Amino acid sequence: MVGIGPASQLDRTRRAEMAIAESTAIFGYKYYTGLITDLTEGKEVISSGMTQERERCRKALRKAETGTTVSLISSGDPGIYGMAGLAIEMAARESIAVTIEVIPGVSAANAAASRLGAPLMLDFASISLSDLLVPWEMILKRLEAVAQADLVVALYNPRSKKRIKQLIEAVAIFKRYRKGTTPVGVCTAVGTAEERVVFSTLDQVLDEEVTMKSIVIVGNNSSELILDRFVTPRGYQV
Repeated sequence: MVGIGPASQLDRTRRAEMAIAESTAIFGYKYYTGLITDLTEGKEVISSGMTQERERCRKALRKAETGTTVSLISSGDPGIYGMAGLAIEMAARESIAVTIEVIPGVSAANAAASRLGAPLMLDFASISLSDLLVPWEMILKRLEAVAQADLVVALYNPRSKKRIKQLIEAVAIFKRYRKGTTPVGVCTAVGTAEERVVFSTLDQVLDEEVTMKSIVIVGNNSSELILDRFVTPRGYQV
């Protein structure tokens, strides 16, 4: 299970590159395998589309069961909204006897935070607004809890062409506990040529361009802009 980071070669870890180099077969979503072509020459590359995660994972596990060293690719970190958990669950339930190693990567939240400044310096949470696998009612409970607890939050899968209301409802929850001027960062397609970083606020973020490739980081009541950077102070005496 290999995390290749957000997209840029510069954000890949040495461990990830070594794991891919040691593998004979590479499995992954076709967009992700396209990001590592510099590492896959001469290897068997099996790519598939969105929503085919289970089948992709099963094929990778079955391939590994034959004794082949396999890399199953996730963007970011495979243990953060990635494929690591699915692979372990599937191997156990289907009695696929393979050794699974999880190679960490730079998560989308980490990459976005670095572009904004230091918004995750204190306690924070990550919540996906996608309700494909988690009921929206449960997501609302989690949003309410972290908003009330004054946690900085990184929102994954914030908005798509069909899913508009989720971000609207999330912002409404946060505005019940935080000022409209609370800093919010929107980072889209980090590490690619289309990278876009926007500094906004709770009052303004719904007017920003936000897509499925975006990470939205909402500050807490201590977050502020310092030297044009989004910072959540940790409490050090300066």
